[in-house]
Amino acid sequence: MDSIKERIAVEKNDEGLRLDMFVSEKISGISRSRAGALILNGDVTVSGEIKKPAFKVKDGDVVEVLIPPPKSSEGFAQDIPLDVIYEDDDVIVVNKPAGMVVHPAAGHRDGTLVNALLAHCKNLSGIGGKIRAGIVHRLDVGTSGTIVAAKNDAAHNSLSNQFKSRKVKKIYLALVYGSMQGDKGFFDSPIGRSQRDRKKFSSRSRIGRQALTEWRVVERFYKHLTLVEVTLHTGRTHQIRVHFAEGSHPLVGDPVYGGEKKIKRLTKSQLMEAVASFSRPALHAWKLGFYHPKSGEFMEFESEIAKDFASMLCSLRNLCSGGR
Repeated sequence: MDSIKERIAVEKNDEGLRLDMFVSEKISGISRSRAGALILNGDVTVSGEIKKPAFKVKDGDVVEVLIPPPKSSEGFAQDIPLDVIYEDDDVIVVNKPAGMVVHPAAGHRDGTLVNALLAHCKNLSGIGGKIRAGIVHRLDVGTSGTIVAAKNDAAHNSLSNQFKSRKVKKIYLALVYGSMQGDKGFFDSPIGRSQRDRKKFSSRSRIGRQALTEWRVVERFYKHLTLVEVTLHTGRTHQIRVHFAEGSHPLVGDPVYGGEKKIKRLTKSQLMEAVASFSRPALHAWKLGFYHPKSGEFMEFESEIAKDFASMLCSLRNLCSGGR
């Protein structure tokens, strides 16, 4: 397999980003650590010059990235059951369970979606290297739902470009604290890594990137909880969790962004009991739509909501209807 070259122009809203961060954000499947390794190896140039990972890119720079062919991915395959929604020679769409990490990383060497895909699929794209085989986008470990993987490099490039150009349709279901004002709306505030806690993200970051989240109320549970349908128009890390938390409506089950504190404010003990045992962010990647890499046909897929989430909603509905 030949090396792949990516050429990316730096735009004004990218200015000031570290080179390793810029590369990892622009090329799906490339982590920041791998971007750093490529830069140090001389596989990344900025307007024809080799720079260090900490170099700050400027508007007008042209970044070229040479992605070497992947090493063998043998040894990573694991026979883990997959809930396959759709599969052909180019793509595979699955319903990822909550608790499953998307790709191997420190502390998660096995049991990941990539491990399962390597066992299930004869071929996967290699652009992201052996530990990110096929991966073109990610879901947090606690998020269940629809995710697509590429089975060859052509499909990977097509899907990656669609995510970059915001052509992919991404709709989630989330259960949040409080009663949303109105029946629909937007959150439009930039998101970047928190300056106080590097494991969190915030709209108050000095180097935030544009983030647009659209929401619509699906169901209300008294004035204490709201089930919302969320459409992502951008794809920042923790985008839904950050936007709703900073709008005073953190997700149920999300202690990182304040969800744990809101439990104590529920005035109805039955509601508290229904949500207190939910141990992950109440977020499900419900629908995913994209143009097929080969046919060009727009395809949309929907995944069944996770059983723990569905059970919690059922309990809440019973409480609100008086058990009927």
